[in-house]
Amino acid sequence: MPTTHQREQLEKNLREYRKKWLGKSRGKSLNEADTRICVNDLLTNVLGYAMQEEIKTEYAIRGQYADYVIQLKRKKQFVVEVKAMEIDLTAKHLLQASHYAADEGIDWILLTNGMSLELHRVIFSKPVSDVQIFKFDLSDLSQIEKASDALVNLTKRAVEKGELEEYWKRFDALSSAKLIKTIYTEEIIGALRRKIKKDSGMTFDQTDVLSAIHELITCANRDVVKPKKLK
Repeated sequence: MPTTHQREQLEKNLREYRKKWLGKSRGKSLNEADTRICVNDLLTNVLGYAMQEEIKTEYAIRGQYADYVIQLKRKKQFVVEVKAMEIDLTAKHLLQASHYAADEGIDWILLTNGMSLELHRVIFSKPVSDVQIFKFDLSDLSQIEKASDALVNLTKRAVEKGELEEYWKRFDALSSAKLIKTIYTEEIIGALRRKIKKDSGMTFDQTDVLSAIHELITCANRDVVKPKKLK
């Protein structure tokens, strides 16, 4: 995992980037050409990649062109899709980048307009989908610290050391879908039954506890919760 010093250095660089490109005098005035200059700064001075050698611009993919592809030791690490700072990022922009990534077998998408920043993991299922890992507004000073904690996993050093993949595994392990799958087991429900009996002095069967847990979970996770069933 990244060290405290590495995270602090990235935060320092990110604050300098914000001051340079997202100050009050600039606002959201950059067109796409100017935004690319801004993003070049983000990729090189904040994340540590080398222009040309590791940052491939206008990368050809099946007759179309991705704005950037980050490549280390001949392995394509992530697609970077750039829009003008004056344009809000949308699902349409993500879909475009997803097509590029899917066609090249690239696991990651960084979608940005120089101010908003989104990282997505491509899921190679049928159909291909994606999971949003983080989303930050770098113009918002209150988000810089959390953005630094996340972006340090996207630096050249972190990618080379496999820390980006480790970051994904930790994120996935604690995702709602994975946690729910873990909770819906006889082991966990049994432990809850015993704890409830100890605290309340009352005995409930598995069905009672499972129904209560299911109701609790589905209030906030209706899109990922399947009908309750123990494994």
